[in-house]
Amino acid sequence: MSKYIRAKIAENTPVNKDHNLLALISDNIQQHPLPGQFYMIGTDFSYDPLLKRPFSIFREASSAEGGELQFLYRIKGKGTERMKEMKKGDTVNLLGPLGNGYPMPGKNLTPVLIAGGIGIASLFPLAEKLSGNVHLFYGARTKNELLMLNELKGLVKKELIISTDDGSEGRKGTVIDALNVFLTSNSQLSTSNFLLYACGPSPMLEAVSKFAAEKGIKGYISMEENMACGVGACLGCTVKTKKGYKRVCKEGPVFSAEEIVW
Repeated sequence: MSKYIRAKIAENTPVNKDHNLLALISDNIQQHPLPGQFYMIGTDFSYDPLLKRPFSIFREASSAEGGELQFLYRIKGKGTERMKEMKKGDTVNLLGPLGNGYPMPGKNLTPVLIAGGIGIASLFPLAEKLSGNVHLFYGARTKNELLMLNELKGLVKKELIISTDDGSEGRKGTVIDALNVFLTSNSQLSTSNFLLYACGPSPMLEAVSKFAAEKGIKGYISMEENMACGVGACLGCTVKTKKGYKRVCKEGPVFSAEEIVW
């Protein structure tokens, strides 16, 4: 059951010029979030912007002052520009955890995580929950959009393959290019044992879904849509599926890769 939470900022530090790490502490966190779930976060600045913003849980921790929730966010737009200016000790309002998280893989399945840009925020806690026993493909347009690389290198115990569209970090090309090269180079691996998890921009998720369908691989994708309420009331975040329109905030944000109609 989700709950409104009043929290204080413990940390709000730059990861790079366009992204920050926000750590919030509260003694009123009664439910542990699952990888893939999110919170609606609102500031106390004013009624502009009025609505809370959705942010995937990046990491859960604990401190002497209570539970700690960590979020990675991209600074883009009025809400996150104002959030960037908030200092340690300032308060925010949370609603969460919300939505459905990633289903855990069976013991005979190999998790393959595919992240694009800020999408790593959603998949990082999944990699942690799986003790780093994952293949992780992480891509972005340029190296400046890759986040938490040192943490990922210390976490992932199998393959960590980085790619950028411009070749400024890792392989040049997309994550799908990198995944194809990996499969070609490791033809002894059975893709029938793979289970894909993906989060990133919509064009990447569409490409992952089509790749999975072509290869006969099952998987899950975390959709990102603009949200107003976060609880399914406003119908502002619906996506088209093979079973009709569904709400990203309520039935998602995690969907079966084969379910979405692109």
